[in-house]
Amino acid sequence: MGGRFGTDGVRGVANAELTVELALALGRAAARVLPAESFLVGRDTRRSGPMLQAALAAGLASEGADVVDLGVLPTPGVAWVSAQRKVPAAVISASHNPFADNGVKLFDKGGVKLPDATEELIEAELDRILGDGERSPRPPTGHGVGRLRSEPEAAEGYLDHLVGTLEGRDLSGLRIVLDCAQGAASEVAPAVFARLGAEVTAIACEPDGSNINDGCGSTHPELLVAEVLARGADLGLALDGDADRLLAVDSEGKTRTGDELLALFAQDLAARGRLAGNTVVVTVMTNLGFHRAMAARGIEVRETPVGDRYVLEALDADGLALGGEQSGHLVFRELSTTGDGVLTGLLLADLLRRAGRPLAELADGAMERLPQVLVNVAVPDPAAAVASEEVRAALAEAEAELEGRGRVLLRPSGTEPLVRVMVEAEEEDLAAAVADRIRTVVVQGLLGVEPGEGTPAAVSS
Repeated sequence: MGGRFGTDGVRGVANAELTVELALALGRAAARVLPAESFLVGRDTRRSGPMLQAALAAGLASEGADVVDLGVLPTPGVAWVSAQRKVPAAVISASHNPFADNGVKLFDKGGVKLPDATEELIEAELDRILGDGERSPRPPTGHGVGRLRSEPEAAEGYLDHLVGTLEGRDLSGLRIVLDCAQGAASEVAPAVFARLGAEVTAIACEPDGSNINDGCGSTHPELLVAEVLARGADLGLALDGDADRLLAVDSEGKTRTGDELLALFAQDLAARGRLAGNTVVVTVMTNLGFHRAMAARGIEVRETPVGDRYVLEALDADGLALGGEQSGHLVFRELSTTGDGVLTGLLLADLLRRAGRPLAELADGAMERLPQVLVNVAVPDPAAAVASEEVRAALAEAEAELEGRGRVLLRPSGTEPLVRVMVEAEEEDLAAAVADRIRTVVVQGLLGVEPGEGTPAAVSS
């Protein structure tokens, strides 16, 4: 019954795959593996959030842990409170996924995501509870039943923290459009940018429980692009449902990925002598153009698997300051313990104001992105698909063809039943052709269907 944890916690269709019973058992298992007198719990704006939070909290309390309900708060906000109080925490959120999904993200004491070994311990305890039909809780603290209380005012402390990251500077004179994805930052993000003096237009900030990430946010920036152009804004910022990632839109309406933003921040910090170890941490998905840009500027790049928790582990291993993912999870280690989209947006706006130049000019000068084709193929068993001989042979052939001119990456999704195919090349047509060949092998060999039935994702160039 293992394998519930993906790239970022436990995730699934609410009330079908992620049930009340599973959330209850997960709360009990988490309390046993992460023993503490109290546990923090927050959530995004999904209708299923209060239901699953209640179940998780009941599981935690049944093991003797007091549970503090932080209410609707961005994932990095919950992590920040966890770091301040040095207690474990959980967030009920499926991040950028559609409304029907939900998930549970767990943080250890200090607001850091759990390492693989700890997740495995929780998996084992969860299997024991569910598989054995265990009914009797085992309170680790001897308190009996834990207490539950609400503390929504914790959001004010997080907001004050965000304001303080600009070290007394403000954002006056900047016209900014914020897309809050109808999610957890719908109140916090507009408030912090307004407090810092920006002229703020907030869109997708009226969550109704079912509209989170629906045609808005970092996975659907079209709405933000149109608003930036219509208002002549200096900058557009798109968050996702739990506000742990961010994509930007420049004044010309061009979307800027996490790679481009990370390149800007790395160069800015290096120029100010604040890039620890003169090194930036990225994942295997990071564009080859980023690697070339850093090499040209003498900045070392360290690579990890996909997931901002792996980025954080690499940062902490060597006392580094900056890392992130193409998806827009950026970690500023001196300021946060996880990816924080609102913080990233603030620091980007501050960078533009200090530079006195538009994002389009700065981003174009920071790196040249190679054409990148991303293809998603739905399969019953993504891990088996990636490991099949036919697919591995196709991958080897593609790597030989692209040697020196690009690269190819094939991996199972950590959050959905998909194989993700990424191909980069100096020519977009070549990248598309190679990606299509690999997709065809996956589709024909594992699904028994005709070519053309895969699910292509966006092509970026």
